[in-house]
Amino acid sequence: MGVVILDGSTVRSFVTDEAAFASAVEERFAALDLNGDGVLSRAELRRALETFRLFETHFGADVITPPAEVSALYDSIFEQFDTDHSGTIDRNEFKEEMKRIMLAIADGLGSSPVQMVVEDQDSLLQKAVDLETEKLAGPTGSG
Repeated sequence: MGVVILDGSTVRSFVTDEAAFASAVEERFAALDLNGDGVLSRAELRRALETFRLFETHFGADVITPPAEVSALYDSIFEQFDTDHSGTIDRNEFKEEMKRIMLAIADGLGSSPVQMVVEDQDSLLQKAVDLETEKLAGPTGSG
């Protein structure tokens, strides 16, 4: 877990750096593709979404969300990714939806820096901050 400071330009710069973004998304896809078949199933995406703990608390109070509501949300998210309606999510579908999500985050953040706790050091937001830090540091080994 770490604390990062970022704004919309940090995230947007990461997404538009095609090599860095593609590499990070490929890493994330590979980590989610538990059976290694090159596509994500509903179950694989659901396992990943469950790690976000979206339904455990509401403003610090434990809540119980009806299972049907949870399933409907997970199905809706899966459908957003599965743009060709094949029943699986391929690498390109995953990359395009992650790009859309990251750009929406960038738009939401705007130009005001925010401090954020990032639990997963391999998250795409962490990778965006790392890329910006590398660019600000400039080339290493010179001098």
